[in-house]
Amino acid sequence: MDRRKFLGTVITSIGLVYAASPALALTESSARKLVDALVFDINRIISSGKSERSMYSDFEKVLSRYGDMSTIAQSTLGPDGRSASSTVKRAYQSALQGYIARKYGKRFRQFIGGAIAVDGVKKVNRYFEVNCTARLRGQSPFAVDFMVSDRSGKELFFDMKIEGVSLLLTERREIGALLDRRRGDIAALTADLKTLG
Repeated sequence: MDRRKFLGTVITSIGLVYAASPALALTESSARKLVDALVFDINRIISSGKSERSMYSDFEKVLSRYGDMSTIAQSTLGPDGRSASSTVKRAYQSALQGYIARKYGKRFRQFIGGAIAVDGVKKVNRYFEVNCTARLRGQSPFAVDFMVSDRSGKELFFDMKIEGVSLLLTERREIGALLDRRRGDIAALTADLKTLG
């Protein structure tokens, strides 16, 4: 067996062990507790009366505290991120965090005068889906759900769905298109994400 095949076998074996390993300590109760705290912070921001810029800054702090941004960043980059240096990946992750905070912060700003409430939790494969309802003045209630896992070593949400639309899948498509237009240049994408959202 040559060196490349050997390394490939080792990496594959490690991946299989990781995939088969049990979750650390995530339970239905701890997943709900995380999202209770997350929803409390979101509700506090949307009722704060702060300026738009301040609210986006607060949403970014919420993402940093409760979101598995490393997983989200890796997922949105897809195969293009595998050969990137750790410095490039860190810069991209930071820019992506600000971009998502602005983009989804605009959605949450629409909730002013309303609130999000946690309804229940269900286990889905190796993570928990925490189901919430957003109630806005003058509008019908709609679903906002958070997918929570501890695969990163901490209990964090790695995806969010608004009315069934996945943040992770949406951003994977959109970031992929942005990256294609920049011919796979992650540094150029990172610079542009700082102005988008």
